[in-house]
Amino acid sequence: MKVCKFGGTSMANGETISRVIDVIKSDPQRKYIVVSAPGKRNKADVKVTDALYACFNEKTEKGNCTQSFEVIRKRFKDIVSALDLDFDIDPVLDEVKAGIDNSVSSDYAASRGEYLNALILAKKLGFEFIDTQNIVKFNGEKLQMHYSLDLIKQKLDGVEYAVIPGFYGSNQDGRITTFSRGGSDITGALVARAVGADVYENWTDVDGFLTADPRIVDNPEIIDYLSYRELRELAYMGAEVLHPESIFPVRSVGIPINIKNTFNPSNKGTMIVAEKNLPKEKKVITGIAGKKGFTIINIEKDMMNSEIGFGRKVLSVLEFEGISFEHVPSGIDTLSVVIRDEYIAGKMQKVLAALQESINADNIEIHSGLSLIATVGHNMTSRQGTAAMLFTALADANVNIRMIDQGSSELNIIVGVDTFDYERAVNAIYQTSLNRA
Repeated sequence: MKVCKFGGTSMANGETISRVIDVIKSDPQRKYIVVSAPGKRNKADVKVTDALYACFNEKTEKGNCTQSFEVIRKRFKDIVSALDLDFDIDPVLDEVKAGIDNSVSSDYAASRGEYLNALILAKKLGFEFIDTQNIVKFNGEKLQMHYSLDLIKQKLDGVEYAVIPGFYGSNQDGRITTFSRGGSDITGALVARAVGADVYENWTDVDGFLTADPRIVDNPEIIDYLSYRELRELAYMGAEVLHPESIFPVRSVGIPINIKNTFNPSNKGTMIVAEKNLPKEKKVITGIAGKKGFTIINIEKDMMNSEIGFGRKVLSVLEFEGISFEHVPSGIDTLSVVIRDEYIAGKMQKVLAALQESINADNIEIHSGLSLIATVGHNMTSRQGTAAMLFTALADANVNIRMIDQGSSELNIIVGVDTFDYERAVNAIYQTSLNRA
C-alpha cells in the first residue's frame, strides 16, 4: 500500500492535475493521496498560498478580502472547468472568503489552497475527502505527532481510498494551524506512518534528489539511494526537494520515501531508506549542498582550554541576544562561532561588547561573507583519503578554506569559504568526487 503526496507544481492547474489523476489510477496501491495548494503555472505566476496571504493582508487593512479573493475564485473555478467536473464550487469559495474575513490569524487563509485542491481532487477521483483539521493536532505551534498518528489511524480505518489536504491541522481550541512552508511533506509522512504504508511516494517536478545544485553544476547526477540521515544533512544545507522534518514520522518504522516526478512517472526517482538498506556499491560521496550568508566570530585567548565554563559564557551571550548558532569549531586557544547573517544583523557590536566583557578575550575577529558547503556520504567513514581529496580539490581551484567542521558520525565534512568562491568550490568538489566511485 502506498501513500502519495503531490506538490504544488503537480497540482498547479487542470492539466497537471489530470497527470496526477493518471498517476494515481495507474497503481491501485496508491490509496491515500496528500496534496499541496496549486503552485506556479509559469515563472511569472503566483503560488495560491502567496495569493491567500495577500487576501489576509487585504482583510487586515480593509476589513475584507473582496478584491484579492477574486484571484483565488478564478483559479479554482478554472481548475474545476478544466477537469470537466460537475461541481458547483462557488458556495465553498464563498465560505472560504467569509472564513478569511472573520479570521484573526493568517493560518486559516494559508491553508485553504490545500483544502480546496483536496476537495476537488477527491470529487474527481471519487475518493473520500478527509480534512486534516480533525486529524493533525498542534500544541501551540508544536506538532503533537503521536496524538495525530492515533487520530489519522482511527479516521482512515475502513477507508479504502482518500484525499487529504497537506500543510495544516488544528490546535487545542480547533483553530487552523499550519506547518512551515513545504509542510505538506510532513502531512504525507504522518499518513504513511499511521497506515503502515509500504512506501511513501513524494511526487514533485524533478526526477529525484540531485548530487548538487543544477544552478551551479551542469547536469548533476541523480542520487539513486539516500539514507534518512544523508537526506537530513543535505536538506538542512539547502537541498530543497523534501522538507527536512518529513523524515521523522517514517524513519523510526523504516518506511522508505520515494521521490518521483509527476511529469516523468516512469523514472525510478530517488529512494530514501535506512542505512541498512543502502546498496553496498553506493558511491563515497552522496551529495553536495551549501548555503550563503554566514558570519564567523573567531575568539582567541591563551589557556582557554583550562578555563572552566568558557564555552558556556560565549554561548550564553548569544542566548541572551536570541541568536542561534550553526557550528562551533575550536582549538586549544581558539574558538569560532558560525552564525547566520540574518540572526546577528543589527546586533554585532552589542554581541562583541558582551563577549569581551564576559570572557576577556585576547582577540576577537569577525569575518562576514561566508558560505558553508557540506559534502555528505555514508561511505566517507570507510574510504581513506576522502578529506584529502576534498581539500586538494579546493586547493587546486584556488579556494581558501575559512573553516572546517566534521561531526563524530563522519557523515559529512563542512567547509566555510568566502562567498565569492562558493560556486567555484562546489564545482571543484563535485568534479573531483565523480572520480571516486
